[in-house]
Amino acid sequence: MTKFDEATQAIRVDETTYDVCLDPGYSIGGPLNGGYLMAVLLRAVVDASPHEHPVTTSAQFLRSPAPGPAQVRLEQLKAGRTATMTRATLVQDGTSFIETLVTTATLRDVAPDWMGRPPVAMPPIERCRTLPDPGPESGMTFSAQMEVAYDPPTVGWLDGDPSGSPEVRAYFRLAEPQDPDPYVLAMAVDCLPPVVFSAGARGWAPTVDLTWHLRALPAPGWLTLFGSGRMIGDGWFDEDVEVWDSAGRLVAQSRQLARVGRG
Repeated sequence: MTKFDEATQAIRVDETTYDVCLDPGYSIGGPLNGGYLMAVLLRAVVDASPHEHPVTTSAQFLRSPAPGPAQVRLEQLKAGRTATMTRATLVQDGTSFIETLVTTATLRDVAPDWMGRPPVAMPPIERCRTLPDPGPESGMTFSAQMEVAYDPPTVGWLDGDPSGSPEVRAYFRLAEPQDPDPYVLAMAVDCLPPVVFSAGARGWAPTVDLTWHLRALPAPGWLTLFGSGRMIGDGWFDEDVEVWDSAGRLVAQSRQLARVGRG
């Protein structure tokens, strides 16, 4: 079992309850990363489902759970031959922290009937840029769990020169060798710095709602992430992310609504 598998494991208590332990290694200055939390929830949902893959997940982030013991509580809404729909709630000390609706199905590893191209051409990975390692006092343990190499123009904000356009592009893989799977994709769609950083905003940008779709099973190797936004206003912004695998296939898509950070 890899470190990520262990950090996201869900242990069955009964048909509707799973025990989990939220790992402090996925913290972003205190709050745990939302993609990591979705991966934890999805472990329980898939284990209880007759189908193998979480093809669509819609999550409402009510509040931020603390690292440590928690439970995932399930309510199966519909079980069908091709898809099962489940409500999954992350509960800690009797309080609900994340509400999700998840549809599971079983994807076949087949070529798509039609597929577009990635949004833009990425530079070779050796010409991309990494973020500075955060200091131990920052509480940014999440960055140690992954390797991310950014398309340089989309991280100009690091030097006080944001591009002015809400976008970010990067290569991604886990720090510990592990082929990507649907749970890794759940974290990948929410692992990038908020796209509003490139538009000049800074600070923690809490996600309110995030929906993502598993489009295909990813090939081994680096993933490529393309993040963009369409509107920033009244303290809110949206963020779309596409994830492409090493074989050039679109494997995940997400959209989230979040608050513009202060800082």
